[in-house]
Amino acid sequence: MFDVNFFKGKRVFVTGHTGFKGSWLCKLLVQCGAEVYGYSLNPPTNPSMYSLLNIDRNVHSTVGDIRDLKALQNAFNKAQPHIVMHLAAQPIVRESFKDPVYTYSTNVMGTVNILECVRNCKTVGSVLNVTTDKVYKNNEWCWGYRENEPLDGFDPYSNSKSCSELVTHSYKRSFFDDEKIAVSTARAGNVIGGGDFAVDRIIPDCVRAARDKKDIIVRNPYSTRPYQHVLEPLCAYLLIVQKQYESFELAGYYNVGPDECDCVTTGEIVDMFVKHYGEGLSWKNIAEKNAPHEANFLKLDCSKLKSAMGWKPVWNIEKAIEKTVEWSKAYINNDNLDEITNKQIAEFLTAED
Repeated sequence: MFDVNFFKGKRVFVTGHTGFKGSWLCKLLVQCGAEVYGYSLNPPTNPSMYSLLNIDRNVHSTVGDIRDLKALQNAFNKAQPHIVMHLAAQPIVRESFKDPVYTYSTNVMGTVNILECVRNCKTVGSVLNVTTDKVYKNNEWCWGYRENEPLDGFDPYSNSKSCSELVTHSYKRSFFDDEKIAVSTARAGNVIGGGDFAVDRIIPDCVRAARDKKDIIVRNPYSTRPYQHVLEPLCAYLLIVQKQYESFELAGYYNVGPDECDCVTTGEIVDMFVKHYGEGLSWKNIAEKNAPHEANFLKLDCSKLKSAMGWKPVWNIEKAIEKTVEWSKAYINNDNLDEITNKQIAEFLTAED
């Protein structure tokens, strides 16, 4: 686990802070005593975790487009951050088929822009670009991909994230290594957890079905993904930015995913959700005709992060679903969401004690 005290008083610039992962990250950083500066478009969904928890009360928030270099630079100059965490993206595979130009311009040029801001700033010591497990050329192997595998995502989203990786590699070698600015990328698996209201994601689909008392519709129950609770990668990100800040030689490229035993099919995920939710919830397998291409089998080998930084997952997939259902029921029942979020963070951070 990362050192909570390390972030106290640190200025942290977070792009994409209004999204699902960004909202949880802001909560974590604020609890650690960091001064958080966020730059993002307005929340991408309605409702959103960011709005429901009034996260903007505790962060310096700038609403802006990551593609707008001038606006981004202005926000960056005001922050003068010590740490940069780049999460802003168009993150939906199916949406990337509908609007590939927006996907590439956001995910590629957005990365260029944030790295330009870092290049022209003297205060930054640690940078993390969050990409995805889908950056790899997917051969539908039964074993996990390692960081030295070829990058070549298939669909526009995955491919744009592969390009974002390559942009980061170039900036790292061309500018940052000589300046001893530690830069890493984190290739995370599929995240789940309370507060995700996105379209075309299985857990939000489950929550909407539960709220409306309808059957859950599953497009492809046999696809295997490295599902993990959202707090898993976020705490790994914080560990990476801390460790490379303290030891420059640790900067690099890291997979962040669950242990192999927790890589399950979408159907198994939905079965777990139904079991923990109860109340007669059920699901249907309805395959779409002419659906956009999506990988059937995808796993990550996280040996590098475990070896280099002593990281390991905290919650297994069953616990991740249990906590997701707990948060989702609190939302559906109009309970105190700030309270349940803080409770889950505290439980996660002390799970090993």
